[in-house]
Amino acid sequence: MTISLSSYPPQQIAALQAAYDASVSRKRLHFVFYLAVFMALLIVAGLGAEVAPKTFVEKFGNFVSYFDRILNLDSGKRVWTDPVEWFWGWKGWLKLLAETLLMSYVGTGIGAVGALALNFFAAANVSPHPLLRFVTRRLMEFCRTVPSVVFALIFVIAFGLGPMAGVLAIAIHCIGALGKLYAEQVENIDMKPLEGLRSTGGSWISCIRFAVLPQVLPGFASYTLLRFEINVREASVMGFVGAGGIGQELVVAVRKFYYSDVSAILLMIIVTVFAIDICTGWLRGRLFGTERRT
Repeated sequence: MTISLSSYPPQQIAALQAAYDASVSRKRLHFVFYLAVFMALLIVAGLGAEVAPKTFVEKFGNFVSYFDRILNLDSGKRVWTDPVEWFWGWKGWLKLLAETLLMSYVGTGIGAVGALALNFFAAANVSPHPLLRFVTRRLMEFCRTVPSVVFALIFVIAFGLGPMAGVLAIAIHCIGALGKLYAEQVENIDMKPLEGLRSTGGSWISCIRFAVLPQVLPGFASYTLLRFEINVREASVMGFVGAGGIGQELVVAVRKFYYSDVSAILLMIIVTVFAIDICTGWLRGRLFGTERRT
């Protein structure tokens, strides 16, 4: 089989090459221009925030030396040379770590239920009324804008020290964060099943149940698992304001300069987050069907 290739005159080839080179040059100039604007804005923002590179360089040694100190026992030996002394309080720390995980689990569960109830009113394509959508979106913005630590501090004042304040703070922040993610996923669904159900006279609840939920439930589950992983880290910090969990013990160790205890508690938190990330990744693979993507 013979294939004939069309040939162009040298003048036409030169014109096409020149047009191509000009297009590439314009794209490069645009990239350089936007990069320069970005860097200029970054420098202005840094100056406005009083970010001092000189201070960072001068004080960086303090940061390194602190990490060097937390890797030393009171005897002066490195922590890994005597694991028994390093993790002397592991029973109590594990109990507090379990409390942190339970706080995260309960707070994430309550937040996910609240987000599931609100997100359909915030999604533009399924919300029953524009005013309801506006109010719901502003409510979720408030929930996720206020830092969870601030919520925890308020609940500690209201309900006293303990994990209840942490659970409520996580739940409220989770409603705002997950609600936005859920609503954005609903707004990206295929509208044909929804329109078909509406054309048969289906109610709003029926449309949500049979046309929307089947499309978004796997994504909802994936976002919820990711949020649980984030909430474990947040719950570890809430102990700083007395909201229960391992954070309470960590802040005591930091304030009293129990250096080896700081490193031991941090290591336990890091290992826990690693394990949760592996487990949630496995669950997400099961939900989405890893075998179908390979």
